[in-house]
Order: sequence, then structure tokens, then C-alpha cells
Amino acid sequence: MPDTPAPLRAITQGPKFHWFAYYDKLQFDPSGRYCLGMEVDFEHRSPRPDDAIKVGMVDLQDNDRWIELGETTAWCWQQGCMLQWLPGSKSEVIWNGRADGRYCCHILDIATGRRRTLPHPIYTVSPDAKIAVAPDFRRIADTRPGYGYNGIPDPHKDDPAPKDAGIWRMDLGSGRQDLILSLADIVKVPYAPGYPEGAKHWFNHLLFSPDGGRFIFLHRWAGPGGRGFATRMFTARPDGSGLHCVVDSGMASHFIWRDPTHILAWARHASHGDCFYLFEDRTTNAAPVGKGVMTADGHCTYLPNTDWIVNDRYPGADRKRPVYLYHVPTGRVVTLGQFYAARAYDGEWRCDTHPRHAPDGRTLCIDSVHEDKGRQLYLLDIGAILDHPPAA
Repeated sequence: MPDTPAPLRAITQGPKFHWFAYYDKLQFDPSGRYCLGMEVDFEHRSPRPDDAIKVGMVDLQDNDRWIELGETTAWCWQQGCMLQWLPGSKSEVIWNGRADGRYCCHILDIATGRRRTLPHPIYTVSPDAKIAVAPDFRRIADTRPGYGYNGIPDPHKDDPAPKDAGIWRMDLGSGRQDLILSLADIVKVPYAPGYPEGAKHWFNHLLFSPDGGRFIFLHRWAGPGGRGFATRMFTARPDGSGLHCVVDSGMASHFIWRDPTHILAWARHASHGDCFYLFEDRTTNAAPVGKGVMTADGHCTYLPNTDWIVNDRYPGADRKRPVYLYHVPTGRVVTLGQFYAARAYDGEWRCDTHPRHAPDGRTLCIDSVHEDKGRQLYLLDIGAILDHPPAA
């Protein structure tokens, strides 16, 4: 077990493997009793179209009992099936699925068992749970394996920037869906260095602001045969209007909203190079955060007390994935653990820790493979650390 100042507890176990995936989704119900997760019976390969995973939750007040809720064939290793609690709901969860030759989503009320299916997948849900927005998972499967879904080919595979693919908004009540921003639209927004000839474009990583007034997304592109890609970061209103380019340097990665007008993101900026910045939406203001301390890209999240940021890093030569807290007022770091991951967990099916916090912010959940039991879910109790923050 890793050395950690925060008590650590496994809440899932084999023989099957469990994980939650991305860091910007609601994993815990509002009471903090139920913790969502996914269950799979293999690792170390790409999902095939017929590979189904189980969707479920752990009852943290009943000996960590696993409760199965459903299954899906629309999933990937890095972001799962977008499983999450509907914001503000005590009993409804949502996840993506595949039916009748198209991707969709399911909403289940765990209290009543009522389930309904809507005709489009989701990525991020508005804070009032009325709408969701999503990119084209078919295209992402082609452009960024490990983040899209395998099962339905991209009908625009040979089109660098199609007018019929982009970001869709869906009404979670009626199921109505509208294409609010196409790839053809976004390439018309000037990019000073220009795109390489034949560059292929896609959208990924969408997230509503805390008040639902705007959402953020990444516009990415890669040249033919290229291994790397470039990125711009934008925000927009929920109808796709009011576009604002937050990062135009060509490099932006993980991000989180601190509040309705500020975004923390690992990005490149002329002022300080590559580091975490706090960007003010709809302005050009950008200030470095944790410069010289948070020195590498990671899956960053503010705790409810925004004096604290929880973050992680990719493994170094020692194969360990650090998870840590950054105390904004003092600039100090509290390392919560170094979680080992064998080389078999590199690439598309890697197991990033993706730390997520409970509603009260005093418990974290991570995905980890450090016990050589495959990916499993673990809780970290950080309450005592928050009660005694580091001195300046």
C-alpha cells in the first residue's frame, strides 16, 4: 500500500475490475452514501463493439455492497460511459448506451426503478439537469482512441471538418436534439498559425459552468498521419452562441471551472509558458496557479472549499501516479499517495487516478491498480488535512 497521510480504503474488489473514469462527473449522490462505478471482466485491450460493461454503485453504508444498475456497450477506458448522478437529484443517474444503430443515453431512478432512454448520448449535464451537450463519439473513436466509443463508424471519417458533425444539445425532458456548433463552423474562427494541410478536426472535453450560463470545450486537430494534435479552448452559451476563445496557443489540456467566470487549466500562454492558469472567461486575463509547485499536467478539481485543489500526475520512471492537494492560500502541497501502475497500464487502457470528491469535499475517490488486483475504486479520507491546513 502507498504511504499516505489520508486513510485509504478499497470499496470494490475482484475478480472483476471496477472504475469510474473521468474526474469532472458527479460520482457520489447528494448524501454521500452511494458511489457510482463500472464493472468489466477484462483489461489491456480496446473495447470491441460487443463488449458490455455493468453500471452500478457502491453502498458505502452497507459494507461497500455493489448494486448493479444496468449495462452498456457505449464506453471507453478513459471516460467510461459518462455515468453520473443527475445534478440536484437524490435518485436519478444517467449513462450512455447504444441501441438501434445509434448512441443514446439512459436515465434510471434508483428509488423507483423507472428507466427512460433518450435518443442522443451526453457528455456534460447542465446544473439544473434540463439539458446536456455532447460531441460526436463516433468521430472521437477515430481521432482519439480511448475517448470515443467503438461500435458505430464515423460517417464523416474522410471529411476534415464536416458541417453535419460537432456539438449537440439535447433537452433531457423531451429528448429533442440540435446541432449547435459544427466542425465546419469552428474552423472558420481564425487561428493565427494556420492548420496543417489536410488537418482533421474534432471536439472533446465539454463541461458546463457552475451556473449553467456557459460551457467549455476543446477544439482539436491533427495533420494526416501525425501522432500529436493541437488544441484551442473555447466557451459558449448553451445554444452555441457567444463563442470565446480562452486558449489560442495550440496547447490546452485538463481544466475545471472554479466559479461561473474562472477556469483552471493546464495550458500554454505567452506569459509563463506551460503551467496551470486561472483564466477569466470572456477576457484575456490569465494568472499562473501553483507555478513551480504544480509542475505537470493533471486532472485538477476544486474542492467545495476552493482554497483547495485536488490533482494528480502521470507516472514517471518509478511508475507511480501521485495524488495531491494544493493549498491555494499558502502555495503548499500535501501528497496523498504515490499509486504504482505497471507498464501494462500504459496507453489507451491506462488507469489514471482521476480524483473525484464527495459532496462535502472531505472524501476522495480514485481509480487505481496499485494493489495488483486490476483497477478498483478507493476512498481517501482527507478531512483531517482540511481541518489543519499547512502554514505559509
